[in-house]
Amino acid sequence: MNELLLILCTFPDLAKARQIGTLLVETQLAACANLLPGAESIYRWEGQVETASEVMAIFKTSREVFPAFKEKLQELHPYDVPEIVVLHPEAVSPSYEAWLLNSVAVPDR
Repeated sequence: MNELLLILCTFPDLAKARQIGTLLVETQLAACANLLPGAESIYRWEGQVETASEVMAIFKTSREVFPAFKEKLQELHPYDVPEIVVLHPEAVSPSYEAWLLNSVAVPDR
């Protein structure tokens, strides 16, 4: 059974988030990318506590497409360790889920 997935991913700036989000939607690896600028991240990196302004992206894709989505996102992402957090929605409206599943496709290999 295919199912809708939400993926959270942060980017260093809006231009990079928009570039990668657009490519993922154009190639049908994601049905949608919501870009939320203005996120402030506080995190530990190489033994130090760091802060950074980032853009949070919420991608919508399917379980079937996710392996190709993840591979492409990791290839394009500028961070050494990109945030790729998958959420499984408990409930989704049937019409939205149908639209989403019809908007993504497993790429031909």
